[in-house]
Amino acid sequence: MECRGSGSPTVILESGAGNGGDIWSFRNPGSHQPEVLPAVARLTRVCTYDRPGTSLQDGAPSRSDPVPQPRTVAQDVAELHDLLVAAHVRPPYVLAGHSFGGMILRLFAGTYPHQVRGFVSIDAAEEIYYGAYLSLLTPEQINQPDLEVSVQSAAAEMWQARVDKPLRPMPMIVLEHSRDRRRVPNPFGLPPDFPILQLEQAFEASQNDLASLVPHTRHIIATRSGHYIQLKQPELVIGSIRSVVGQARRGARRAAAR
Repeated sequence: MECRGSGSPTVILESGAGNGGDIWSFRNPGSHQPEVLPAVARLTRVCTYDRPGTSLQDGAPSRSDPVPQPRTVAQDVAELHDLLVAAHVRPPYVLAGHSFGGMILRLFAGTYPHQVRGFVSIDAAEEIYYGAYLSLLTPEQINQPDLEVSVQSAAAEMWQARVDKPLRPMPMIVLEHSRDRRRVPNPFGLPPDFPILQLEQAFEASQNDLASLVPHTRHIIATRSGHYIQLKQPELVIGSIRSVVGQARRGARRAAAR
């Protein structure tokens, strides 16, 4: 785990499937755009970490000990909670998760609702999209080697979480990659034999659904980005985190004044 900055609430950055925590400090070669982690550290305390089985941007393996894969979303949630407790990273938290990391943090928010003050979903995985994977792809296409998570089990977990651990009202922003297929024809970089258009339609539906889970959620399209919004349009991610942190702080001041 790496933490920087000071202040409350603490922002937890959760990487997508296969990505280590260093992606939040990574800058594309030749880019002059800000990196997310150091920018957020100027605002408040911020932490990220490597999940087991992920890789760093230079191809090196995760700095966390390996564990058998795939794992459940609930296992990742429990491990993150244990890590925060062991590292004395105390709540309240604002969560910001990319791709599969967004799914992990959504379940974290439902599991520990009193610890979470806001959520930024960054092109997050969602059960509607995973369901499209299961219906449109062959088992061979779905079950790639070294998967962190079973698509089928994760979808089932998250459908059940809607009933057992729904998100409570809180400041929330859903960021989604460009819907302009001419500009971004293959946002996930999927193999050409995949039904990309149908999967994209399912992903759009999944993001609309995510934005409906919490009242007053802002749903923002990153018009210049593919899947890695934090690398292509980091200022949008940073601004969204800043907005949610600000709302969380105002809510805390109002609660203290009562």
